[in-house]
Amino acid sequence: MKLLVDVGNTAIKAVLFDGNHYQACELNAIPWSQIQELVYACVGSAELLKPLLAQAQQHSIPNFEAVVTAKLATLSCAYQQYQNLGIDRWLAVIAAFVEYPQQNCIIIDAGTATTIDVLNSEGTHLGGWILPGLDLMTTSLTQNTKRVFDDAQIPFSSELGCNTPNGLKNGALVATIGAIEQAKQHINDASVTLLFAGGYGKLLADSFSHSQFDSLLVFKGLNYWRELTAKP
Repeated sequence: MKLLVDVGNTAIKAVLFDGNHYQACELNAIPWSQIQELVYACVGSAELLKPLLAQAQQHSIPNFEAVVTAKLATLSCAYQQYQNLGIDRWLAVIAAFVEYPQQNCIIIDAGTATTIDVLNSEGTHLGGWILPGLDLMTTSLTQNTKRVFDDAQIPFSSELGCNTPNGLKNGALVATIGAIEQAKQHINDASVTLLFAGGYGKLLADSFSHSQFDSLLVFKGLNYWRELTAKP
């Protein structure tokens, strides 16, 4: 069994993969005796990883850190300085590459930041964008303007706002939707597949046709990264 670990900007999460199924796992309930290897990605604080790596070493479990490379199998990275691409973005692209072979895809991971990446049917990552996440957009305005305020009880919507909290939240949502629509202009395919992940992924996915939401997209990419790099 593989232990897949994602150290994000705000949290560390773990998932178990038994060869067929993915299952979320609490960090204090990891079945170490069943773990054969630990595969992890880190965009947040590496300090959060130290206890897990120590336990893995205690149980003689090998660990592997996912990294970005210029090429992986027939997948290629758009960045000339590929080391500067966030590993979470690369893993989501890998998942799209494996699960939607020879398809044009746009991958959107909506968390603290919203990242948008474009992958064509030839397995070429064309690049992407990094936007403030929906919460970051709203808090940046409430913290830096005197008359803009929020209401936590009001949901995000694409309707025109008729009060300040609606205008704030709906503006953040439609700005993000607009960026995704703009990304579609870089792929000449009306049926391009939109893959969403992250805390606001489902909300955004509901605004589009040809969309899929997968809360495990980055973890699947982590597993596929290990499988592809392990091949001779």
